[in-house]
Amino acid sequence: MGTISLNIENTKIATIIKFISNEILTSGSHQFNNIDEAIKSPLAQQLFYLPFVKRVYISTNFIAIERFDIVSWDDVQNEVKEQLELYLNSGKELIINEENTQKIPVEVYAEVTPNPSVLKFVANKKIVDYDFEFKNSASALLAPLAIELFKFPYVKELFISENYVSVTKDESVEWGEITVEIRSFIREYIANGKTIIDGAIPISKAINNDIENESFDEVSAQIISILDEYIRPAVASDGGNIMFQSYDSSSKTVKVILQGACSGCPSSTITLKNGIENMLKQLIPGKIDQVVAVNY
Repeated sequence: MGTISLNIENTKIATIIKFISNEILTSGSHQFNNIDEAIKSPLAQQLFYLPFVKRVYISTNFIAIERFDIVSWDDVQNEVKEQLELYLNSGKELIINEENTQKIPVEVYAEVTPNPSVLKFVANKKIVDYDFEFKNSASALLAPLAIELFKFPYVKELFISENYVSVTKDESVEWGEITVEIRSFIREYIANGKTIIDGAIPISKAINNDIENESFDEVSAQIISILDEYIRPAVASDGGNIMFQSYDSSSKTVKVILQGACSGCPSSTITLKNGIENMLKQLIPGKIDQVVAVNY
């Protein structure tokens, strides 16, 4: 590692400023709300002795600090930058490892989806047995990974599938600002063997695509079969999922539920009309007039 230098970067929140490093600082992401929480980070503890420091974030390649309103960043940012660089180049430990257990070998890469608000983080190993969708932190009560990801202020929704996590962000940030941080966090979380989904979560909370035992009319059964065989694999490759909801024989309308990257995707209407709807019309002639998406 060479000499660590920092660049000051303003954020969209006036009280928070980032110090971007030219070197990787640590793995994962760490947030400290007070000096007591910062027990495993000597640097964060040191920063809390500054009277204007309200919160400290230490991530893969940056340190962000939130201040109280008693000062302006213009007055203190250069002094803080010098203090940070001095510490980072001293060779002292940034984050104290609480455990030295052998990590699970895993790689995670980011993959774009048709939805510009969603990025798919793919692992080279299976992480869950079922699909799970979380619209907010309240719905993630028994999903430890989702709970941790929702602590990132820009994470809006999550979709966890067999070997990937689709993350929906809000409009406060761009992917270029956060992709490395999220990818690193997910990889470190899996590598440490932490729980992805609590075994106590009711199976009804999972998105169960196996509905063969349900009682459906002949056309509905055909629709489900087509969705499973032709549509769902393609949708999954884009970080999403599609589920059959209902078929109305009088209006010849099929209702489906789009999830993950497909939910709210600008191109989902085109996919429905030019892809799914046309395929169903061709494979089940005279029975389908339209396919409608129901996004929860």
